[in-house]
Amino acid sequence: MFARKRFGQHFLHDQAVIERIVAAIDPKPGEHLVEIGPGLGAITLPLLARGAELDVIEIDRDAIGELRAKTAASALRIYEADALQFDFGALSRGERSLRIVGNLPYNISTPLLFRLLDFRAQLRDLHFMLQKEVVARMAAAPGDDAYGRLTVMLAPWMRVEALFDIGPQSFRPPPKVMSSFFRMTPHATPPFDLTHPDAYARVVAAAFGQRRKMLRNALKGLVSADDMAACGVDPGWRAEVVSPAQYALLAAKASRANG
Repeated sequence: MFARKRFGQHFLHDQAVIERIVAAIDPKPGEHLVEIGPGLGAITLPLLARGAELDVIEIDRDAIGELRAKTAASALRIYEADALQFDFGALSRGERSLRIVGNLPYNISTPLLFRLLDFRAQLRDLHFMLQKEVVARMAAAPGDDAYGRLTVMLAPWMRVEALFDIGPQSFRPPPKVMSSFFRMTPHATPPFDLTHPDAYARVVAAAFGQRRKMLRNALKGLVSADDMAACGVDPGWRAEVVSPAQYALLAAKASRANG
């Protein structure tokens, strides 16, 4: 089967990498896992072999046909659907019950991660492959070159842990970038108080939408310079040096000013 560019497909074939991925996920017999984009089953089959109970979400009908043939004797449940529209909550069996894995299509990775945040109360952990540079952004600290909107939007909800890199040669066709396998775990307790998540999203988008500008200009109309100072944020700073906790304080100010 040929990979389809419109689905962003790159099929993993390196057995050593597959074994390392399954070991990192460490599925136990009877655990409920959900795989996004199983493709031809490179990860699916060893997960089933470890005794996991598995649901998979796949958009490509041809891939589904091959997957059904390979897993006919198993209890695999296949959903033909777009992961960006899928209701992951429908698969939940209670709080922190879902373990989600996948080789995510790189062309939809960021909106899909934001989509999964909607189901964070049902998530136990997530194990994914993405471009190395995207994973670096997700795990970056304030002031790092990679620090950006994605970092800040994930910070209230998820701990991000880069596990290992995967070279292009491990996929067919090989992508043009290095990949990383990583783990995301919902915070057991929030790392800071976020009482205005909608305002947080607006402030973060405005700050990084004009990241070359000082915050007094990027956040004009949302947060005053005086309110920034009251949050311990210098109005002359730029977006990449402000911590997620400080963005939460700015969001509270923006909510009061515009509410």
